[in-house]
Amino acid sequence: MFLAIDTSAGTSVAIVDALGVVHAECDSADTRKHAEVVGDFIYTCLAEAGLAVADLTGVVAGMGPGPFTGLRVGIVAARAFAFGAGLPLYPVVTHDAIALGETGPTLIATDARRKEFYWSTYTGMDDAGLPIRDAGPALSPAAELPTHVPNYDHYALREAAIVHAANLARLAHILKANGREFAGEEALYLRSPDISLSAGPKRVTA
Repeated sequence: MFLAIDTSAGTSVAIVDALGVVHAECDSADTRKHAEVVGDFIYTCLAEAGLAVADLTGVVAGMGPGPFTGLRVGIVAARAFAFGAGLPLYPVVTHDAIALGETGPTLIATDARRKEFYWSTYTGMDDAGLPIRDAGPALSPAAELPTHVPNYDHYALREAAIVHAANLARLAHILKANGREFAGEEALYLRSPDISLSAGPKRVTA
């Protein structure tokens, strides 16, 4: 039984068993209140599913791509919950979860703001039912997507405004059952944070 958390777009938390059955899910499309709602969503999902923390067998973290400020909230929440509960953490690429179930060539595009898209392309799925990613994740201006994506016309475009944590959990269950590798430890920001440290001490003038 996996608890999955994703804040790459809005905020989504879900509890899903190894058969892919969703026992509880909470979603918000708000892209600014991840930190305010993620804790309540975890509590609500456990309560709605009638489960204790001890009933869970793992925590799934959506690693992006996503904006720096929002994405890190979900990753930190997943890592903290996993650590506190003594559970393994399973990081997954968010676009792979969105592409789950797509049988043909598919272009997944999610809003990166600033008139840009995060994108990944997939050729279909393998024998285990896992999506086969052939390019991405990458970041491109929305208007230039057709020229930035190799063989753009070959893919069916799927723009995803909402990322459902239930799909992350389903993906993680399939990866684990088939002995496949999970995503890396690093978040897929694909863009530098808006705030950076200054190069030196600030000058004070009279």
